[in-house]
Amino acid sequence: MCIEDGGLASSPECACGRSHFTCAVSALGECTCIPAQWQCDGDNDCGDHSDEDGCMLPTCSPLDFHCDNGKCIRRSWVCDGDNDCEDDSDEQDCPPRECEEDEFPCQNGYCIRSLWHCDGDNDCGDNSDEQCELLSHRNPPDMRKCSDKEFRCSDGSCIAEHWYCDGDTDCKDGSDEESCPSAVPAPPCNLEEFQCAYGRCILDIYHCDGDDDCGDWSDESDCSSHQPCRSGEFMCDSGLCINAGWRCDGDADCDDQSDERNCTTSMCTVEQFRCRSGRCIRLSWRCDGEDDCADNSDEENCENTGSPQCASDQFLCWNGRCIGQRKLCNGVNDCGDNSDESPQQNCHVNECAEEGYCSQGCTNSEGAFQCWCETGYELRPDRRSCKALGPEPVLLFANRIDIRQVLPHRSEYTLLLNNLENAIALDFHHRRELVFWSDVTLDRILRANLNGSNVEEVVSTGLESPGGLAVDWVHDKLYWTDSGTSRIEVANLDGAHRKVLLWQNLEKPRAIALHPMEGTIYWTDWGNTPRIEASSMDGSGRRIIADTHLFWPNGLTIDYAGRRMYWVDAKHHVIERANLDGSHRKAVISQGLPHPFAITVFEDSLYWTDWHTKSINSANKFTGKNQEIIRNKLHFPMDIHTLHPQRQPSGKNRCGDNNGGCTHLCLPSGQNYTCACPTGFRKISSHTCAQSLDKFLLFARRMDIRRISFDTEDLSDDVIPLADVRSAVALDWDSRDDHVYWTDVSTDTISRAKWDGTGQEVVVDTSLESPAGLAIDWVTNKLYWTDAGTDRIEVANTDGSMRTVLIWENLDRPRDIVVEPMGGYMYWTDWGASPKIERAGMDASGRQVIISSNLTWPNGLAIDYGSQRLYWADAGMKTIEFAGLDGSKRKVLIGSQLPHPFGLTLYGERIYWTDWQTKSIQSADRLTGLDRETLQENLENLMDIHVFHRRRPPGMNSFLIFARRIDIRMVSLDIPYFADVVVPINITMKNTIAIGVDPQEGKVYWSDSTLHRISRANLDGSQHENIITTGLQTTDGLAVDAIGRKVYWTDTGTNRIEVGNLDGSMRKVLVWQNLDSPRAIVLYHEMGFMYWTDWGENAKLERSGMDGSDRAVLINNNLGWPNGLTVDKASSQLLWADAHTERIEAADLNGANRHTLVSPVQHPYGLTLLDSYIYWTDWQTRSIHRADKGTGSNVILVRSNLPGLMDIQAVDRAQPLGFNKCGSRNGGCSHLCLPRPSGFSCACPTGIQLKGDGKTCDPSPETYLLFSSRGSIRRISLDTSDHTDVHVPVPELNNVISLDYDSVDGKVYYTDVFLDVIR
Repeated sequence: MCIEDGGLASSPECACGRSHFTCAVSALGECTCIPAQWQCDGDNDCGDHSDEDGCMLPTCSPLDFHCDNGKCIRRSWVCDGDNDCEDDSDEQDCPPRECEEDEFPCQNGYCIRSLWHCDGDNDCGDNSDEQCELLSHRNPPDMRKCSDKEFRCSDGSCIAEHWYCDGDTDCKDGSDEESCPSAVPAPPCNLEEFQCAYGRCILDIYHCDGDDDCGDWSDESDCSSHQPCRSGEFMCDSGLCINAGWRCDGDADCDDQSDERNCTTSMCTVEQFRCRSGRCIRLSWRCDGEDDCADNSDEENCENTGSPQCASDQFLCWNGRCIGQRKLCNGVNDCGDNSDESPQQNCHVNECAEEGYCSQGCTNSEGAFQCWCETGYELRPDRRSCKALGPEPVLLFANRIDIRQVLPHRSEYTLLLNNLENAIALDFHHRRELVFWSDVTLDRILRANLNGSNVEEVVSTGLESPGGLAVDWVHDKLYWTDSGTSRIEVANLDGAHRKVLLWQNLEKPRAIALHPMEGTIYWTDWGNTPRIEASSMDGSGRRIIADTHLFWPNGLTIDYAGRRMYWVDAKHHVIERANLDGSHRKAVISQGLPHPFAITVFEDSLYWTDWHTKSINSANKFTGKNQEIIRNKLHFPMDIHTLHPQRQPSGKNRCGDNNGGCTHLCLPSGQNYTCACPTGFRKISSHTCAQSLDKFLLFARRMDIRRISFDTEDLSDDVIPLADVRSAVALDWDSRDDHVYWTDVSTDTISRAKWDGTGQEVVVDTSLESPAGLAIDWVTNKLYWTDAGTDRIEVANTDGSMRTVLIWENLDRPRDIVVEPMGGYMYWTDWGASPKIERAGMDASGRQVIISSNLTWPNGLAIDYGSQRLYWADAGMKTIEFAGLDGSKRKVLIGSQLPHPFGLTLYGERIYWTDWQTKSIQSADRLTGLDRETLQENLENLMDIHVFHRRRPPGMNSFLIFARRIDIRMVSLDIPYFADVVVPINITMKNTIAIGVDPQEGKVYWSDSTLHRISRANLDGSQHENIITTGLQTTDGLAVDAIGRKVYWTDTGTNRIEVGNLDGSMRKVLVWQNLDSPRAIVLYHEMGFMYWTDWGENAKLERSGMDGSDRAVLINNNLGWPNGLTVDKASSQLLWADAHTERIEAADLNGANRHTLVSPVQHPYGLTLLDSYIYWTDWQTRSIHRADKGTGSNVILVRSNLPGLMDIQAVDRAQPLGFNKCGSRNGGCSHLCLPRPSGFSCACPTGIQLKGDGKTCDPSPETYLLFSSRGSIRRISLDTSDHTDVHVPVPELNNVISLDYDSVDGKVYYTDVFLDVIR
């Protein structure tokens, strides 16, 4: 450096030596000389760039192309459709590419599918495929005619018609927003809608819900009655909730700035500097030379370090000389003192250690380095940056009301989807050509093809604020965050097999990004402890990536090639980056970011959206420099992605072609995979999920019905996919057919569906006004409900048929109802003028008030079947109480912190309830009320609650069943008290006497001596049928052989004992001689014996084989009217009841060791035995009694006041039946196989002889008498000795007088004088 002798004033000229270049004179008159070869080398050696001014741009090598802006690119990149020069000069004047036969040539040289020509979409990118009409020769070539649905900009381009005057500048010249009417009258909104400030209509339920559904927060202003904010939040005057820490921090976070009003003291943290304006900025930004406070207060009173001697892009030599930065460590002593090449400069540096020196990969060697690119990229001519192979990148962004595409280097953009409600999060699947987005107004996730067609819902239930979305393009999965439910969920691309993946320690999860090649999820959480976290894609291995210096981490993206993540923080106004493990964290941009929301990366650029500037911006991803606005004046830019195949590079699908062998979800985990089950479903093996839920909490929430599975630990609520649920209140369920039932007080209906939402149907939809209570009788398949509008309690079959009003008097707003089928009672609450809890028989008999004092709003009811308690919740008294089933021993279970309990249910050791005010589902110990837990909170409109399980008392396992002439009743032995329930058989009974049960099929058999028939039905009363209708007179005894599948009966009128199949076929007379009045009959299949009583002139007790053989009298003395008879197989005893001797006696199975058990008994009739007790019916006491079977002691009354008592049977359906003596093939018999003590014998129906083989029978007798008896035609076989008359099954006989038989044709001819016919 030289300074001229003439001094400062004498001469402004400087002269340097011949081999030097003279720099421009500085403001202080200083002259600088530099070596001549430094001129025009692209390095600022003078410090004022005068050595580089006026230089020709550097020439490119012969292999490269020279861009108009001076940049050099590979010649092979010219006219490849990609803007590599960044000024488009490499794509100008390109010869049109030869298009295929089925392609259309665009004016810009592109080729597109012919189908896309004139389809209304700008597929070429220059709109040349949409110039579909011949233009006037006066029009310039780019002035195509706009369609009816388009608006012409002043520059001749066309935009969508509805973009005109919409507040967005869509024409490049802004002409679509010029001369707009000042106030376009907004169309009025419907009754159920709210009008935003700019005229848009949203559903009224979104007004003041804390979400910005309008996009300008106008739906959240004037919310003085709006619910208070959560703890840790500050409520703005407009009703908006913000983080409490943002109050008085100098940043206006409320839309009305109310968080910065009335601030007295500084609220800045120790790591922040308080500006004069009150705003808080990072402490590190103080005195950094930049005005971060906007009032320069952060740059005042800084220590003056003296103006630096050299420019920012120069190096200061030790001798004070300044040289260009590029000359540092170039192997030449440019300083003259070698300080630019000294060891202190660390000259032989590792260029690879310098961030951004290479775009992607870098290999360092002694004195050299080499940049390289990942698969899918190639090195640019600068040998440092990488270019993505494939098409030009497109920025895909959500704009709330639509989804658009913009070309980053051209600012051209097109509409992909419009007329959306509130599109926030966004992602795409390049290989499948799909775009996915979330809508926080509809609370749904949708998808469409990338051309905008085929829009469909993917997830439509159980979402509250789905703010983040990410597609796993390798394993075809969709992940999303929901800050309302505080969950991260996953599903297949069609929404199937949805699973809550992460739910613990999540507050407000927002952005989500996936790395499928590594099997990792990354997400941000801007709750009270803001953080960025990661886990494997199966939810395991969760870890924190960053949890300091974060406030509002919004956007998140992964640079797969660069192996880094980038995120934006809207509160700190910063874009940061870090390695994928969170190390080497660094701020990339910390200036000029008012409210960044979402971010994406491509090649060496970052792109982000900003809510405040309503723009899309870009910058260099290493330095944060070269900031550009890609597009501004947008409606409301939200999420953004780069649509390009290299943003979804191929990776190994760990699940392979067969879904990893998993039955449901296959989720990557590191380099392996995990089989996972949909929310609530139990995993039954490493690869298999349960096909159904065993137990779950079921609750109604007005607009939906949800379940919380108890099969898994996450206790996440899952919406059952049902249609048209408007105001669901009451619920119940039936696990036998997997049905869930509910009432809707808006549609006034009762509906049902399977627990998974399939098979939905309305079962009752007439004459309902306010059905608020519902109960299923799962034993007899009946549906009970209360109606607070009609003041009725009604019942119907579960399909809605056979509807009957049970109670209609003295009801005043009945609410909940529960039934106890084994006890035969129903209970209901009534919260009218005099609140009460009542009970009645399930047929409405015996109605009584059981609780009537200290009640206000008795809501939910529940029965604890084990301890025989009735529980209820009272929203007025704010208590949960219980009492005995008769209302006695009343006690308060929970009496505090119950603001408004509504629904109530019991399961296991816990009681569960819903509360309207706390908006929560809670539980406690059912016996003590202690150990309270909250299962779910922040749930509006909670109604009824139940626990669906598969262990309801199964009808009755162990029971007494008895005949009462006009009905059949059951008494459960499964419960600790006795209550009789009518078997609801829909026929009229006249004189039902004998009764038997088939425990295997659950059927009851009975005889009616007035109707002269034997019938059967299911134990729930269904499927009634008559099995024997002829040849009966007084059938006093009946026994079912459940092992051999036969029915036996005695008839005192015909004096016969007969047998038949269970359906009445193959009927055979077994005993017909020496019978006087046979009554009770019992069977012992395993021994092959049957026993019966005969109370004729010589009363006796007899035995024979079950085929009628080996008949013997066991007892024939001291008997009067031996009525009841039973066999005790366990102790090999016969027991009988005698109404004449008034005794119950016992003896061995051969009649020996006779002894009295109970005496006196007044008039016993039926007798039965189960376990260690005997039970009998008594005509005189009109009661059922019980005693110990061994001693006859401990006699108790089971049920009283039952006139007409006849036969009784005790049944335990759980007991094994025993071994069938006839085996599996009917003993080889063609017809009947009947047990006997020594085995079994084959037998034929009455009148037919067994053939010589001892196995088979003829179809009919050889010789028989045929006779008519007016109403019947009968035959008496002469082949067998019993000579029993058998009815010939001829229909419609009225008065048959004469008949004859044609033995050749085998036909019967008869006259009927009633019908006057011969047939």
